[in-house]
Amino acid sequence: QVQLVESGGGLVQAGGSLRLSCAASGRTFNRSFMGWFRQAPGKEREFVATISRSGLNTWYADFVKGRFTISRDNAKNTVSLQMNTLKPEDTAVYYCAALTYDNSFTSRASDYEYWGQGTQVTVSS
Repeated sequence: QVQLVESGGGLVQAGGSLRLSCAASGRTFNRSFMGWFRQAPGKEREFVATISRSGLNTWYADFVKGRFTISRDNAKNTVSLQMNTLKPEDTAVYYCAALTYDNSFTSRASDYEYWGQGTQVTVSS
């Protein structure tokens, strides 16, 4: 099993930056694809970014390319999401997720087995 705890959310003005962190417990972290998703009020949960087990490969949703960066530290069991040039439309609850059984990229939320409780990001205009 993997337990995930997000932190780093908050209120920021448009154009600002935030760094989200996700701390994972469990021995399978370095064998897990790790992803970030978000969900705005009244909308479905959507893919933001994911990173491979080694950290060498990353994938991003088009709407965050060039603004967000996902990274991981397998020695510390953490995955981070650096968010720059934030926009009001980035306002959402951000979730960290883990996929342990497969070794290929997926952006489908239903493929990820473990989820954190979420952290709120609010971007004011």
